[in-house]
Amino acid sequence: MKLKIYNGCGRGLSLHGCGRQDRQLNTYDWLADVPGNANGSNLVEVQFKNTRKGYYCNVNNLDLKKGDVVAVEANPGHDIGVVTLTGKLVELQVRKANLKSADDIKRIYRIAKPVDMDKYYEAKSREHGTMIQSRQIAKSLDLQMKIGDVEYQGDGNKAIFYYIADERVDFRQLIKVLAETFHVRIEMKQIGARQEAGRIGGTGPCGRELCCATWMKNFVSVSTGAARYQDISLNPQKLAGMCAKLKCCLNYEVDNYIEAGRKLPSKEVVLQTQDSDYYLFKSDILAGLVTYSTDKKIPSNLETINARRAFEVMEMNKRGEKPISLQEDGTQKHNDRPVDLLAGESITRFDKAKKKRKPKNRNAKAQADRRRADRPAGQRQGGGQGDKQAAKHADK
Repeated sequence: MKLKIYNGCGRGLSLHGCGRQDRQLNTYDWLADVPGNANGSNLVEVQFKNTRKGYYCNVNNLDLKKGDVVAVEANPGHDIGVVTLTGKLVELQVRKANLKSADDIKRIYRIAKPVDMDKYYEAKSREHGTMIQSRQIAKSLDLQMKIGDVEYQGDGNKAIFYYIADERVDFRQLIKVLAETFHVRIEMKQIGARQEAGRIGGTGPCGRELCCATWMKNFVSVSTGAARYQDISLNPQKLAGMCAKLKCCLNYEVDNYIEAGRKLPSKEVVLQTQDSDYYLFKSDILAGLVTYSTDKKIPSNLETINARRAFEVMEMNKRGEKPISLQEDGTQKHNDRPVDLLAGESITRFDKAKKKRKPKNRNAKAQADRRRADRPAGQRQGGGQGDKQAAKHADK
């Protein structure tokens, strides 16, 4: 993977800010056009491969803007990254990252030189081969883990191995073998199934690229309660995403559904009319419509009304009054068609009368064969007119 340098992107949101996963951590700089914003702070946000970024101090007062490739302090050596945010917003991002100690904020050395970029490209070219070989080593050690990605430091002195595991893994022996094999400093970093799906990428059932591979930065736990609030069928195959976990998009609209659901009547309330009692059958949360049935378990005599009418009937029932019907005008709902789809139909309408077959006249065919056999040899080929009619009648 080559490091892309975006020219002319200014200090605001870059052209590829919300695009592929190598820029998914970008923060929109809404103070970019404010005069003096660039000089408001000497802290700079620098992003590296995948989902890793850090905050560094511009001690040399370099004129940095979004998209510049810089060499920053690392342990050990130096690393190469891209400037993704400058100005006063970096201080807010530092607070969000909970970096309380000054030792966590390292320095920016310089803008990357051609020599630095050559080392960087050389280190990145070894990542895929290192990942394949490290998987083989982990398998030989019988470790229940999967190494999903490898990231080399810009100077090639350190390698970060991202792995996924269901249980706790003792990888002390693995670190020794990896250090002896690749001759670099080893760092193991565990990631979840959602982070792994974001690194690999893909297309979701909605037809769009995965959210975790484009713009999503923080992963919030998703529960089946979000599906219940939205009246979504609890089908594990449909609720699970590419990572085999619950889809993150289940949390996108759950707040709107919860707020809209508070404006609907409770499921336990029974509406009473002069004819019968109505039980809540289903609800259209966003449309504010509720459907009632005269039976608790099956749909029977369904009546669909809005939530306001339902609360009106509830108030009338509290006062001991019963409306004629659930409709606002007080009229009964007339069905355009009978409830029973087979009403007025004959149960034998699909039965067809069987035609009696005529018995075959086998005697006529046998007589024609006998007459043909009694004739001379020269007259057997053509046959007489009577024989043809007899044979035709026998075939019928």
